[in-house]
Amino acid sequence: MVAVSIVGPDDGELIVNGPTRIRILEDGSNTAHRLGLGEIVIPPHTAGPPQHRHSQHDEGFYVLSGSVRFTVGEDDHDAPAGTWVMVPPGAPHTFANVGDDTAVMLNTFTPDLYVQYFRDLKSMVESGQPLTRETVAAVWTKYGTEPA
Repeated sequence: MVAVSIVGPDDGELIVNGPTRIRILEDGSNTAHRLGLGEIVIPPHTAGPPQHRHSQHDEGFYVLSGSVRFTVGEDDHDAPAGTWVMVPPGAPHTFANVGDDTAVMLNTFTPDLYVQYFRDLKSMVESGQPLTRETVAAVWTKYGTEPA
């Protein structure tokens, strides 16, 4: 029988990068690396990453609660709970929680390579290295990502 992966509400790999928390629900090991999935919790009034673009993977965001502002190039899009945002390779994007309530999103990576990016950021934080635009951009290069 083929194994089924079940991740309970208190399970998964927890990655904390500053005020934002990411819980890896699927790291690709159960999907032959076709899909990675994370839950992102963003406190109120929290900026996201600098605007960037990916060359090697699609990224999807499903807003579960709260509201998230996505910036795509020069355009802002407020995404309340129930909104799906699909970012294809090459599209400049970032997100932030500009509201007064915590926002929670499911984040997909196809393929899964961006899971390791979050692990690398976690290692940086744990080693005391600051997460600056420059240090994060240096990690991006390993995962086909560049500042927009």
